[in-house]
Amino acid sequence: MLVQFSLKNFLSFKDEAVLDMTAINAYKEHEYNLIDLDMKEKYLKVAAIYGANASGKSNLFLAFYYFQKMLTESFNNVSGDDLKTIEVCYMPFKFDEDNENTEFEVVEILDGYEYKYGFEYNDKNIVAEWMYRKNIETNRKTTVFERYGNGSIDFGAVVRKECDMYKEQIPPETLVLSFFNKLKLKTDIFKSVYGGIMDTLVMDTDFYEDLGLIEKLLPRVIDDSKESLLNFLDAIDIGIKDIWHKKEKDEEQFFTVHKDKNGNCYDLSLFNESEGTIKSITIFLCARTAVSLNKSMLIDELNVKLHPLLLKFIIDLFYEKTSKAQLIYTTHDTTLLDRRFFRRDQIWFVQKDDMGHSELSALSDFKVRPDASFEKDYLSGVYGGIPLLKEFNLKAGE
Repeated sequence: MLVQFSLKNFLSFKDEAVLDMTAINAYKEHEYNLIDLDMKEKYLKVAAIYGANASGKSNLFLAFYYFQKMLTESFNNVSGDDLKTIEVCYMPFKFDEDNENTEFEVVEILDGYEYKYGFEYNDKNIVAEWMYRKNIETNRKTTVFERYGNGSIDFGAVVRKECDMYKEQIPPETLVLSFFNKLKLKTDIFKSVYGGIMDTLVMDTDFYEDLGLIEKLLPRVIDDSKESLLNFLDAIDIGIKDIWHKKEKDEEQFFTVHKDKNGNCYDLSLFNESEGTIKSITIFLCARTAVSLNKSMLIDELNVKLHPLLLKFIIDLFYEKTSKAQLIYTTHDTTLLDRRFFRRDQIWFVQKDDMGHSELSALSDFKVRPDASFEKDYLSGVYGGIPLLKEFNLKAGE
């Protein structure tokens, strides 16, 4: 479960930005929006991020994507065009003479422990890297390892016996976590943290065009739980009465069923449906998978080609009582920017200043009146994150 993600000096985020999924205990509204682990803290199931075009919202998602990319590729250190992974993934703030290091850090809760893992790097080497673990039950904190700018690595007692012999073998451009995830060790700390981070699904604005997601996920849903999918299709009222699949020549084919006014049924290839329908089904499949497996999803521009009511339907999937799944998404759609649907700590804004710096803030950072309209105040510029449009004149054609 994702507790916190922070980034610094990545694309438009020059200064540190922190997305925190920890709920504010003082807020008592919408308790069903929270994950309760019987701890002092509770955690958000859904977070919505608003901002103007080019404010940097997508860069927040790219940051997590490149954070994962560093983990998956830094061990082999090869990423197309003969460039090293660390070179490809180093994307600092450009409007600055000083090319400072980029920094990522994540806090995750996994199997009874809270892990804090992060690293600092440039296009040459890993400058620093760290991992700490806290036992949720006893609150005891331990150091797993710390890596320093001179290349030295100190392992904590929990892994020192197994790991000390390898520390001279870790290249300067390879992450310690990536290195030990590849080894067979008695400790499962490295594989657990690596797996927890990679379990977060990061999807860009074009993810619904990836037909591979449908080919991978849809057959099992049709075979095992078609009723839930049909209920979803019925709820969004797009005229699909049934859906089925078959395999021909090792190729999976999908069909939807429509009825005319006389009750006659007609099959249509799923991929001949509208883009909105395909995206709706793809989102449902991914969301249902995340909810059933307690995964986190980060989706950029979730509202694109989705009706606001359908967006609400997808969000509500994550409020299933027994699930610890999380949804973090960006949107321009203010329809759901309402206290009836969200707590104040679930709403975030990204805005860019005159120097090109993106800043991330939460609605909870502002003093909000008890009777305030979130949407009205947002569109009025109270919270930032909206475009500043200069006056201009359109000349009529002659």
